[in-house]
Amino acid sequence: MPRGATPTLLLTRPLADSRRFAAMLPDLPAVISPILRIVPVPHDAERLAKAEALVFTSRHAIPAAGPGRGRSAFCVGSHTAEAARKAGFDVIQGPGDAAGLAALIPDRTMRLVHPHGTHLARRLPVEGMVVYDQVQWPLSNEATRLLAGDDPVIVPLFSPRSARLLADAVRSPRAPLWVAALSGAVLEMWDSPSDRAITAASPDADALAAAICRLRQAEQC
Repeated sequence: MPRGATPTLLLTRPLADSRRFAAMLPDLPAVISPILRIVPVPHDAERLAKAEALVFTSRHAIPAAGPGRGRSAFCVGSHTAEAARKAGFDVIQGPGDAAGLAALIPDRTMRLVHPHGTHLARRLPVEGMVVYDQVQWPLSNEATRLLAGDDPVIVPLFSPRSARLLADAVRSPRAPLWVAALSGAVLEMWDSPSDRAITAASPDADALAAAICRLRQAEQC
């Protein structure tokens, strides 16, 4: 690999999430190839709409909850909080991970409901309800060609499950892989080869983008 070769981001979150993250690193080329598809599943929509307060660990659950109408919403981080505010919820924002969010959930008589996906990294001490599935999806042809190239590929990892699925999909890459993980727990799920690996200073997209910048600076030294 020539020193100074421009790396490419391989973004595997759902399309809107990947586009938003790519915009945070505008000087890097990006290939978007979602490894998961968000698919709504049947659920008790009336019970969610009547819930006094909700807990959101993903913005993908917010549409299932119905109009906010000023109801309280405990949100895992900034992007989920932003989506909940737009839906009309009164938001209490967490630090970016489920553990930090759990510490904010009060012991109160208010009945909380946590709408979430089929695959859940951590269960919270509130009533849960599955409202969508995260269906595995194969990498695109463009992503496969990128991994077969000579230039470095930066792989941001946002969740344990997506890290595991992507690791399974890239067992023998030719391209040098630089892995940037949202947390140590996410990085633990990556068991494929990588030339560099780094963990974000805090579990949020801004910190992950900053970690990617550090990866690039290390290469230029």
